[in-house]
Amino acid sequence: AISPTTGTFTVNFTITNLRYSSHLRNPYSAKFSATSRVLTAVLDQLFKKTSIHSVYTGCKMMAFRPAQKMEDTGVDAACTYKTDSAASQLDRVILYHEVSNKTNGFTNLGIYSLDQESLYING
Repeated sequence: AISPTTGTFTVNFTITNLRYSSHLRNPYSAKFSATSRVLTAVLDQLFKKTSIHSVYTGCKMMAFRPAQKMEDTGVDAACTYKTDSAASQLDRVILYHEVSNKTNGFTNLGIYSLDQESLYING
């Protein structure tokens, strides 16, 4: 359960070098698990370098979906942060710019290439 001292924001983006497959639709598949693990780790590294690093508590992969180009994979992640400090007002505009800056204009995230138009952060 999410406590009242936790806020959530969603992160959506498209990976251009991860081919979408039915295995990614199934949250119990090995492919889903492996991809989730890698993406969770790179998102952790990313958000720990932003202004929310002190309150950020993690991201969970909610879904992978086919993107506009069939070979691309859309990612839906839910991320949490602590809201019990005065500094924890999530400014998604600032966060968006930080993420963009730290991913080379939102083109690279770890081993993944990104559709730079696809980043969406909803706080």
